[in-house]
Amino acid sequence: MKPLKLKLLEISLFFVILCFTHVIAEQYRKTYIIHMDKSKMPESFTDHLQWYDSLLKSVSDSASMLYIYSNVIHGYSTRLTAEEAEALEEQQGILSVIPELRYELHTTRTPEFLGLGKGSAVFPTFELASGVIVGVLDTGVWPELESFNDEGLGPVPDKWKGECEVGKTFKSSSCNKKLIGARYFSKGYEGTYGPINETVESKSPRDDNGHGTHTSTTAAGSAVSDASLFGFASGTARGMATKARVAIYKVCWLRDCLGSDILAAMDKAVQDGVDIMSLSLGFPVSQYYKDIIAIGAFSAMTHGILTSCSAGNGGPYPSSLSNVAPWITTVGAGSLDRDFPAPVTLGNGKKYSGISLYNGKTISNSMVPIVYAANVSSSSNGGLCFSRTLIPAKVAGKIVVCDQGGSLSVEKGFVVKKAGGVGLILANREIYGEELIADAHILPSSAVGVKTGDAIKKYISIEVNPTATIGPGSTELGVQPSPVVAAFSSRGPNPITLEILKPDIIAPGVNILAGWSGAAAPSELEEDKRRVNFNIISGTSMSCPHVSGIAALLKAAHPEWSPAAIRSALMTTAYSAYKNGETIQDVATGQPATPFAYGAGHVDPVKALDPGLVYETTVDDYLDYLCALGYTSSQIKQVTNRDFTCDSSKNYSLADFNYPSISVPLQSASGKKDGASVTSTLKYSRTLTNVGSPGTYEVSVVSQTKAVRISVEPASLIFSKKYEKKSYTVTFTASSMPSGTASFASLVWSDGKHAVSSPLAFTWK
Repeated sequence: MKPLKLKLLEISLFFVILCFTHVIAEQYRKTYIIHMDKSKMPESFTDHLQWYDSLLKSVSDSASMLYIYSNVIHGYSTRLTAEEAEALEEQQGILSVIPELRYELHTTRTPEFLGLGKGSAVFPTFELASGVIVGVLDTGVWPELESFNDEGLGPVPDKWKGECEVGKTFKSSSCNKKLIGARYFSKGYEGTYGPINETVESKSPRDDNGHGTHTSTTAAGSAVSDASLFGFASGTARGMATKARVAIYKVCWLRDCLGSDILAAMDKAVQDGVDIMSLSLGFPVSQYYKDIIAIGAFSAMTHGILTSCSAGNGGPYPSSLSNVAPWITTVGAGSLDRDFPAPVTLGNGKKYSGISLYNGKTISNSMVPIVYAANVSSSSNGGLCFSRTLIPAKVAGKIVVCDQGGSLSVEKGFVVKKAGGVGLILANREIYGEELIADAHILPSSAVGVKTGDAIKKYISIEVNPTATIGPGSTELGVQPSPVVAAFSSRGPNPITLEILKPDIIAPGVNILAGWSGAAAPSELEEDKRRVNFNIISGTSMSCPHVSGIAALLKAAHPEWSPAAIRSALMTTAYSAYKNGETIQDVATGQPATPFAYGAGHVDPVKALDPGLVYETTVDDYLDYLCALGYTSSQIKQVTNRDFTCDSSKNYSLADFNYPSISVPLQSASGKKDGASVTSTLKYSRTLTNVGSPGTYEVSVVSQTKAVRISVEPASLIFSKKYEKKSYTVTFTASSMPSGTASFASLVWSDGKHAVSSPLAFTWK
């Protein structure tokens, strides 16, 4: 554990005191850990202790060293004012100046899994995030939750121009210094469905569904101790940016989310002054000038607002993505290292592992009969356990095996219970593979993968009197491998522009605990009368707000960064392999995943704080991109709200668009068996901006295929100052392959400390 802790501390270089100068008085002394780069000791010193003492005395006449560290790190601890610490951080040889904070046991799993579990001890921008506003466009908010407690927050930022709109179920007092604004947009909805029935849903920002409360508390919820769902995932629930402010824009209602309402909300959010816009929703892909979210996000980008969107839940099918515009940060879903095991034991003694969030009365220790729904149903699709299809006389007192799909998993439990069943085993079908999604069932249950499901069904078919029991559920941490790409997470290649690799990144989206609406059951079913403050649900809707909150932390640390710079930092520091070097797995196949599933990789917020280099993209770059797509002046204006005419004398190329990833369409085999005689050569250019210290970056390329030769020119980039730009060209010489073939590579620029990584995707068409 010590090497990992050291690594996290070192990554905090240059940014710690920037946070605390905003939250503590200038002359207030506190303890700091000074991490030194011992190799940078000047030759004028013969002993490193003399060097330490000299640097310390250069900023403070009275400070003394408390401890000297010589093993776990090189450095010392001392008590300084914020001003002194900031001055010390500027000195040559200082790796980081880390404020000492109290550690707490244990947070809920997502912050810890992402390296944020120890707060500002490893990620020093939490307090600074109080100046950042996260706008969430969703189903509204349940403001009474402790997740919106504003204790310890200062005044609302002066830049905020929004409102707290009221209604019969929402008062102005529902907002505070945490939940600083709330609006609702219903005109499009009511125009389609008629006036809102306020006895059924709230014509106000109040959340009747739970989804919006879940996403907003995931992004920026305040810390809440002793949080859980029925005892599962217990700990301190907190959002990614606990000190950031939240603004709610209710655009989704019980029946629908309509484009006119969404665009109106995005329009207001820009006016109100949000810094981050989070949308866990999407539509079937279309050209950007027809895509409401893409249009709204472009305008937001020109105002310096990063828009984070969910990639969609259409996986594992290829080209199932939503929200693919390059000015949108598109987020897929991965798992955590946490699970909720609920064991299944068969009458033959065999035991299998499943998962469940049921916490009620369990089945007795004795075995009970077990049946497969298809054999006790009046329907030709009986295995799916649709409503009123099970035959009570054949189900009463038994555990029923139902197939996943066709209806909500929790709804199948109600069907089984109404028919007299005492337990439910949900068996995955082939398309879902071994992915297990936990649900808050109303009877003993366990969801199992396709292999286990098949084994249980086989046992039922050959045993004369099959029996089984379902054990109680629990919470298990440290599950490996993790993360894995969720089967439901939408995949590339990009169905609109093959040259843009999407999704951009993945983040936790499986079995996520966050706040919930008091108006909705954890199952989201009307007949479920249970109510909870926190719920565990899954989807790219859950992964999106993780990135939104992390983006808020980066915005706090680097207020000068553009949305493109923040996205680049998130992408180029993401990881696509486990610590043992093996590629992140795809749970849908059980095989290594590809960039079509995970994009640049799984988000790593601590590394993203200090990416070294970024791929900056300007408004002009996006305009050139649209010209390269062949857009007319009219289409460009529809997307950008700008008058712009492509220069007919200019050679616009998608290959030159400065995106952090590279996707290369290639010529397929033309009638030849292997197509090896057909080759093509393409050149792609990129420009990097230094956002760190001066340094020399060397390039390396790792490829899966011999069908593409890759060369980079120049092979090294020397940056002498911050914000300096350097360009490079990648040449691809590719042999033809059969249509539909895909392969991948990675390109990394490294100065020894930073690894600025870009995925490369090759698609023969």
